[in-house]
Amino acid sequence: MNAATTAPPAGSGLSETSLQREPAVTIFERGAPGRRAFQCPALDVPAVDPHELLPAHLRRSTPPALPEISEPEIVRHYVRLSKRNFDLDSGFYPLGSCTMKHNPRLHERVAALPGHARLHPLQDPARAQGALELMWNLERALSEISGLPHVSLQPSAGSHGELAGVLLTRAYHESRGETRHKVLTPDTSHGTNPATVTMAGFEVVALATNPDGGIDLDDLRTKADSDVACLMLTNPNTLGLFDPNIVEIAEIVHGVGATLYYDGANLNAIMGLSRPGDMGFDIVHFNLHKSFTQPHGGGGPGSGPIAVSERIAPYLPVPTVTRDEDGHFNLDHERSQSIGRLRGFQGNYGCFVRSYAYICSLGAEGLKDASETAVLNANYLLARLKNTTHPPVAEYLPLAYGKLCLHEFVLSGGPMKRELGLKTLDLAKRLLDHGFHPPTVYFPLLVDEALMVEPTETETRETLDAFADAIAAILSEAADDPEIARNAPYTTPVRRLDEVAAAKHPVIRQALS
Repeated sequence: MNAATTAPPAGSGLSETSLQREPAVTIFERGAPGRRAFQCPALDVPAVDPHELLPAHLRRSTPPALPEISEPEIVRHYVRLSKRNFDLDSGFYPLGSCTMKHNPRLHERVAALPGHARLHPLQDPARAQGALELMWNLERALSEISGLPHVSLQPSAGSHGELAGVLLTRAYHESRGETRHKVLTPDTSHGTNPATVTMAGFEVVALATNPDGGIDLDDLRTKADSDVACLMLTNPNTLGLFDPNIVEIAEIVHGVGATLYYDGANLNAIMGLSRPGDMGFDIVHFNLHKSFTQPHGGGGPGSGPIAVSERIAPYLPVPTVTRDEDGHFNLDHERSQSIGRLRGFQGNYGCFVRSYAYICSLGAEGLKDASETAVLNANYLLARLKNTTHPPVAEYLPLAYGKLCLHEFVLSGGPMKRELGLKTLDLAKRLLDHGFHPPTVYFPLLVDEALMVEPTETETRETLDAFADAIAAILSEAADDPEIARNAPYTTPVRRLDEVAAAKHPVIRQALS
């Protein structure tokens, strides 16, 4: 490999040669005995023997093994680590189905206000009226957005909201004296859907996709029977397509007594334009960390509130936020048919603050504008790729289904693999050298060499153009020498990893020196 091949593309701003040379180490491997980042001031209160404060069984026999390091080295250590990660503040993050969009810093400031950040979760409701009012108002806003009357903010993530929805479905059927065993999920569904179904004790039944990218109605009619508890559906789906048969789908599902569940991961495409409740859904989960400006990644915190119809409301988790006739707010723990508490306290409150600030900042028209811009950006990027003829991007990466899309689209890298010898993974890794995080790859599973792109509403036209140009440049490069992309990336802190070995033999412990 020559030097020109390994050099980062012009303007990428991702020269990481120093990080490549420097091995990553833990904070415990830095520093030296006696170094300190902080010195405690002299004690100005009477000294007390620690043995009088803690019983013997709670005291350490030896001091903890803590790193001894100066303040500058602490700062440099964590800044270096942060530079090893791709982040939304540094570049475009078109991760399909995850809505990795910019989160306004104003909402971070609001969430950090002392009245929010320092509120103890066990505070008596009488002394937390402001927080409860915010939660009440957020519930009303999510109710309006979803078209369903009742909301619980308790679930901690989208997957947790899914579990809540399926447990609500089970409680609903059990209250009617019914025991049902099956939950229908499309073959394009998010991976968490079948996982949730299994965790809740149901059997997963996959539904086929029709040639247009929607639910195969004949397959649905065949599999919808009295043993089906629920259909879990995303609309628009993970192909970025809105199912035009949604009303008929709802009629079939309700016709056998089952519930219709809406996976809200793709709500970013329809906020203010259409409502799941109006489509016939009984249960909706929201991803506040996708559609409503709560940052996500790194394991959390997230938030996955659920909205439900009247017939599902009696089974909502406890406690619920209530408002008395005099305008005071409280927490209701007494709901005889509730599925119970899903987590400690009332949910991830900081997520509520950011999301409510987002909704108040934009208003109804602003949410609609956000959805329309997300759809516009996706279709613009799709058109740019289709219309790039040198090389013919659409021939190597054709759209998997449909002609247009909503907030995201899925390309098939099958022709690229056959004609250029380039797998979707190779394209994704090479994009890192151009300064872009790769889109989602190999999902949905029914698309050969899938590449799933979601540009979101917060990206500029110039960014979308640059991404399309990068795709074209990689394909053009591969026509001459596919080995370049096959060995990418070159400019990241680490080169291509053996992901299979990492999954089978993860290194999760490191001995301290």
